[in-house]
Parts: sequence; C-alpha cells; structure tokens
Amino acid sequence: MSDELISILVLVVVFVIATTRSINMGALSFAAAFGVGELVADFSADHIFAGFPGDLFVVLVGVTYLFALARANGTTDWLVHASIRLVGGRVALIPWVMFAISGALTAIGAVSPAAVAIVAPLALSFAARYQISPLLMGAMVVHGSQGGGFSPISIYGSIVNGIVDREKLPGNEITLFLTSLVVNLIIAAVVFVVCGGLKLPRTAVATAGEEREDGAAEAPADAEGRLTPARIATLAALVALVVAVLAFDLDAGLTSISLAVALSVFWPDHGKKAVNEVTWPTVLLICGVLTYVGVLDEMGTIDYAGKAVSDIGIPLLAALLLCYIGAIVSAFASSVGIMGALIPLAVPFLAQGDIGAVGMIAALAVSATVVDVSPFSTNGALVLANAPDVDRDRFFRQLMVYGGIMVVAVPPVVWLAMVVPGLG
Repeated sequence: MSDELISILVLVVVFVIATTRSINMGALSFAAAFGVGELVADFSADHIFAGFPGDLFVVLVGVTYLFALARANGTTDWLVHASIRLVGGRVALIPWVMFAISGALTAIGAVSPAAVAIVAPLALSFAARYQISPLLMGAMVVHGSQGGGFSPISIYGSIVNGIVDREKLPGNEITLFLTSLVVNLIIAAVVFVVCGGLKLPRTAVATAGEEREDGAAEAPADAEGRLTPARIATLAALVALVVAVLAFDLDAGLTSISLAVALSVFWPDHGKKAVNEVTWPTVLLICGVLTYVGVLDEMGTIDYAGKAVSDIGIPLLAALLLCYIGAIVSAFASSVGIMGALIPLAVPFLAQGDIGAVGMIAALAVSATVVDVSPFSTNGALVLANAPDVDRDRFFRQLMVYGGIMVVAVPPVVWLAMVVPGLG
C-alpha cells in the first residue's frame, strides 16, 4: 500500500474514533500527524510542526479574546440593540444585513477570513439574543463573504485571475464574480428558509426604552443602552480592527489580540473573564486537523489525488472530479492554495479545447470556496469559536454536516451550469 493511501486511511480512522468515542478530533489529529509523519513519511518533528497553522491559531485566539471582552463589558449587547434600531426592529432583515456587509467587505478587498472575523462575532451575538439559528447566521456571514469574494478588485478574484493570466488561459472576471455571487446568494436563500428565517419577526420588535406593539411600555435597559467608558473604548478597538485589516492590511489575529490586551490593561476584571471564554477546545480541534492536513500536503497526498483524476482521459468526468477534490480538500485547508494547485492541473485538458476554460475556472473557484462554512476551514472555525451560548459539540456537528452537504451538492451543480455548456 502506498504512503498516500495509508495517510488517507488514517484520516478516516481519526474521523471514526472522534465520532464514536467523543475524543477531541484535534488531539487525535496531532497523534496521527506524529504517527504518519514519523513512521510513514520519515519526517522530523520540525517538519511536522511546519504544518501547524500558527496564523489561524492567533486569529482564533485573538478574535475570540477581543469579542469575549466585548461581551463581558456589554458592548455586544449595545451593538445588537443599535442594529435592531437601524433596521427598524425587523429581526428577519438582520441575517441579510450581515450577508451584505460581509460581501461588501470582501468585494472591496478584505480577505474572506478577515471579513468573517469582523462580522461573525456580532452576528452570532445577535443570533443568541433573538433565538435565531446560529447555523443560519453563521452561514449567512460566510456565504456573504464568498459572494463578494471574486470581484475583480478582491483578493480571491485577483489571485485566480492572476493564475489564469499566468497559465495563458482565457478568462472572464465578471463571469467569475457573478457565478460566485449568484451561487452563494441562492444557497443563502435556501438556508434562510430551511433554518427558520421565514418565521423570524418581520414587524418591529421592542428595543430598550421603546413601546411595544401591544401598547405596553418596556422599561429602559440602562445596562444595555448606556455607553460606559469601557464600551466606548471597545467600540474604538473594533473600529481600529476594521481599519487595520482593510486599510493597512494588518493581520486580523495579531491586531485583535493586541487590542484585547490593551483593553485588559485598563479593565483587568473583564480581561480575566475573557481569557477563560476563549474557546480552547475549538482551537485544539482546528489546529490539530490542519496540522495533519499539512502532513498530507507535504507527503504529496493531495497532488497524488489530483494527478490521478487528471489522467482519467474523459474531460467532463475529470472536470467534475477536480471540482470535488477542490471542495473536499478546501473544507480542510486553504481555499486559495487549493485553487492555485487545481487550475494548473486542469490546464492539460483545457488546452485540448474539449472543456471551456471560463466555465471550468468558475466551477473550480466556487467549489473550492463555497465549502468554507466547514468547521475545519478558517471561516467555519471563526463561526464555531464565536458562537455564544450554544452546545459547541452540537454546533460543530451541524457545521460539519452542512459543510458535507456543500461538498456533495455544489460541485455537480456548478459543473452542470458552467462546465457542461462549454462556457469559455
């Protein structure tokens, strides 16, 4: 049996054990990375550690730390009430507002995880307050960020269009952008309906100090409606996070943790409480799984699977399988990295003219990004880590099932819509 097949079988075993024995999958994945890396691939410990996602670790810790502070001092409660007033109290509009904000941020140049890091904590705090499904709210944020993610001036769009130019393939920036936007918009609409969005209040709901529709006055909520010094400082920190990430291209994780530390210096009680609320089991899970995926990448397992598909000899079937590989691998790894590997793999049969390049590239791009709601991807991990007042194990399973549905359902749909007609 080849080393690549052994590494895939070990991954399957990790999933089975984690599911049946309730052991943290991250811890199992670290053990698998050690066993496969040392015994099968003959990697050194340093080689194995090279796959540890240090940047994602800091993002998860930093963002959850900062927003735990915001929850501890009541800033998120204040923001939730402000959001309600902004849309006239119509709760049903809020998921779509979050979709639009996330999409606008990525469309103008924010990296998708940065947009999700900014929007998801507030969106999920709102969901907890008004009994909205966290899966619905998290999906709206992630799909919004992916919907805008392939605009001609976006990070994803620039990278994919750059690869297309480098490989001397025909491309269409607008088709790429609109394909991603339409697919994510349709998925968001379906999720909105399935997860109870139509049952959310469409008429104004009472906010702090306002009169209810039945005529009964609601007592002012001073604790939630008043801006204290701590809340003002936290709001300034959140604005600084947005500016730092979008205007100065600073790392979202390092910026978040630095701002959280600064706030903790002035309000140490809030800081101590916030550190305890960082979702450490989630951090262990995500970092462990991605470390093992890093071992798979270094072993050549991903390239092994991609090359096996490209050698099939039936262009349409190979195109579908490449879309599936992009979706499966991207659910556990970098979407951009996968696109950078898959598009060149598709070049040989694209050059034959049997497959339209524009449609194929759009299908690959959408397949590799629409699955980012998976809890093992950066976006999904941020949603999982920032959801307050949830059964985290249950929410993890929901995200994993939802991500699996995206992996299974989206590639054949975009393949039928974009590849089979021969666009390009």
